[in-house]
Amino acid sequence: MGRIPGWLLVHTITVEAYKGESSKGPLYGPPTQVRCFLDEQTRAVRSPGGETVTSTSTAYTAPGVAAPPLSRVTTASGRITTVIQDKRRDGRGLRTPDHMEIQLE
Repeated sequence: MGRIPGWLLVHTITVEAYKGESSKGPLYGPPTQVRCFLDEQTRAVRSPGGETVTSTSTAYTAPGVAAPPLSRVTTASGRITTVIQDKRRDGRGLRTPDHMEIQLE
């Protein structure tokens, strides 16, 4: 199957990739518009540090989208949230849709 089909990516989010901390607070990259399928469902997920946290939504995007933990995301409705973690979902040649899963607070 390859990449997730573009016709499934019916939503748009704005991602500002987390770049680190400064003396004035967090640093973010430039805002980037990303097509996705946004599943607004609350569920428990594991953070990169291993803690169980609550995710309020998950964005499924094309492979290669950069949204490291702590990145800032704005949904189409104007809600501003933070990335818990992003996961590469690659079937390695299996007939599955390769994509990125971005778990949001």
